[in-house]
Amino acid sequence: MHLGMEGRIALITGASSGFGAHFARLLVAEGARVVLGARRTDRLAALVAELGEDKALAVAMDVTDEASLIAAFDAAESRFGTVDTVIANAGVSEDGRSTDVTAAQIANVVATNFTGVYLTAREGARRMIAAGFRDSGRGRIVLIGSITAELTAQGDAAYAASKAGVAHLGRQFAREWVRQGINVNTIQPGYIQTEIAGDWFQTEGGQRQIAAFHRKRMCPIEALDAPLLFLCSDASLHVTGATLTVDDGQVL
Repeated sequence: MHLGMEGRIALITGASSGFGAHFARLLVAEGARVVLGARRTDRLAALVAELGEDKALAVAMDVTDEASLIAAFDAAESRFGTVDTVIANAGVSEDGRSTDVTAAQIANVVATNFTGVYLTAREGARRMIAAGFRDSGRGRIVLIGSITAELTAQGDAAYAASKAGVAHLGRQFAREWVRQGINVNTIQPGYIQTEIAGDWFQTEGGQRQIAAFHRKRMCPIEALDAPLLFLCSDASLHVTGATLTVDDGQVL
């Protein structure tokens, strides 16, 4: 089974830090060219300098803005060609008890985590369909959800619900595009130390949460590498509509 990314052109949202930046490094190491989308363009520029301008392109992107997404895909096509691999990763969290979170905060979470994923995947699919991927079966779209879609807790209701929506959206898209040569799958990471988690896991409460995990440890970001490569590669030709939880057993 070959999981290499040679010849692939991948667009990654939320690429300025966390999962997105990690995925960019991973895919380039495996032979892909990557288009890095985010609002923090200074971080993107630094990442492009690290990866090489022949392998990476930075594009200013706000996933809640359809015009911004269209411009990003246009730039990708102009530089590298049709994007055949989309990783819809951008996400935000607004922490707080449900009785305290404001309507504006809820709207921000839904706009980024759900609508942004929807628009990103849709624009990618439009380009793949126009490029004739029905014949090649080359299209790959991976949505980044969250283990919180399967849990109930305090302080992240809007985030968790938006990620549950992402999981179902992946199945909906997979069904709609199943004859268009596009595979759509969702990865649900467990609790991993990234920027979005802040310093929570260094606090007393965060340490108690880790101690409550069955294996009493955080899930390393590298645990996502093999699943992501598989779902983005030619090896996943017959896998679409799947939701894969990668959490070191945290949800059990």
